[in-house]
Amino acid sequence: MKIVIIGGTGLVGTKVAERLRKQGHDVVQSSPSTGVNTLTGEGLGDVLAGANVVLDVTNSPSFEPSAVLSFFQSSTTNLLKAERAAGVGHHVALSIVGIERSPENGYFRAKVAQEDLIKKGGIPYTIVRSTQFLEFLGGIADSATVDGTVHVSHGAFQPIAADEVAGFVAEAASGAAENRTIEIAGPEKKPLSDFVKGYLTAIGDKRTVVVDPQARYFGSLVDAQSLVPLGPAKLGKLDVKTWFAQRPQAAA
Repeated sequence: MKIVIIGGTGLVGTKVAERLRKQGHDVVQSSPSTGVNTLTGEGLGDVLAGANVVLDVTNSPSFEPSAVLSFFQSSTTNLLKAERAAGVGHHVALSIVGIERSPENGYFRAKVAQEDLIKKGGIPYTIVRSTQFLEFLGGIADSATVDGTVHVSHGAFQPIAADEVAGFVAEAASGAAENRTIEIAGPEKKPLSDFVKGYLTAIGDKRTVVVDPQARYFGSLVDAQSLVPLGPAKLGKLDVKTWFAQRPQAAA
């Protein structure tokens, strides 16, 4: 089966491609660096020729609200149009758990718009919504740091390792279209502040973590329901301690 991964040279795309190739699929990793640009349509017709499945794991180069909305709307519209022309039978997209519950977050609003386009796009689809990746705990801490102190919410968090995200996404891409949204998350659910504090302690970072109910998570206030699955979800197996021990840095 020919599977084209849009955004295929990034973190998740690369991991998914490796898994799918081991299963015997013909996998094409595409991105602007390979001559495929979903914003302009460049290269889409050629790369989608003969494709059975398209997996979209693209990310916006800008997080500015209007720019990210424009990116996902234009990119998804062009991609779906090219898929219809090529006769693609299954569109798979990676999205985010809870995006409809944080309307003040411009990035989340853009992902909602992307999902709406997919559902109305006329191509059988599977949307995989994931919680945040464990790999971004450091970035979360950095974004929440003010004068050397990390201000984070006590709201619920359930991060998942990127390797396990790749496994679930590969499973969706190699299976039949489900025409629904699947949610995936890590095995541990606890306050965001606990995850950040534990991560910083593990890497020897001395920054103080302050629990702040008004602290924003990339523009959003976080409560017990904002960022975690509220219904059935597929759970990974890697807890934070195991993931941390298995990181490439840990073996260096």
